[in-house]
Amino acid sequence: MRYNVIKDASHIINKSPYLVSRPEVYKNKWASFFQNNKPIYLELGTGRGEFIINMAKKYPHINFIGLELYDSQLVKAVERLRGQDLPNLKLINADARDLDKIFGKEIDTIYLTFSEPWPKRQDEKKRFTHETYLRLYDKIFKKHKRIILKTDNKGLFQYSLESLSKYWYTFEVVSLDLHNDERKIPNIMTDFEKNYDKTEKRPIYYLEAKFEE
Repeated sequence: MRYNVIKDASHIINKSPYLVSRPEVYKNKWASFFQNNKPIYLELGTGRGEFIINMAKKYPHINFIGLELYDSQLVKAVERLRGQDLPNLKLINADARDLDKIFGKEIDTIYLTFSEPWPKRQDEKKRFTHETYLRLYDKIFKKHKRIILKTDNKGLFQYSLESLSKYWYTFEVVSLDLHNDERKIPNIMTDFEKNYDKTEKRPIYYLEAKFEE
């Protein structure tokens, strides 16, 4: 996926009180950082932030962290947050491959919202539901693990169901058409999802997977 490069993006996001500029300093200390023992939910590839911001507004009893690799994407998120007071939300500009440098066993839930599908076989290990990442998540999850995934890519969804199953996750919810599911699954849309819903007729795929030791 291509992103527009914004001049001085790094400078812009680093001025935001929501950005944690040196997140590795808080490894094993995130509860102290938030000054509470509320559960911590992490979104990988938070993009322009609409999902994670609205989740933080709706669920003040949960701490949310949005991690995004591209600083130009986070510019929109920090712009949205200007003038808002959300003590349960922080943003991190970092590579997901470094998760274990940032967190100890502190995360309760991981969101994968419209992650890059990496459809080519040679890129399989880049998928956020590849076994390499699932092993990485083991290092940051608390005792109970929970992954929530949304995607418009059928191939990635099928792959994720298989990969998670092989890794002994079980599924609490699986939907092949989230927006039209009769169960009315609670859903906060991303920017991409809103635009997609207006222009495309293909379904949104959704799953909630858990692993309890």
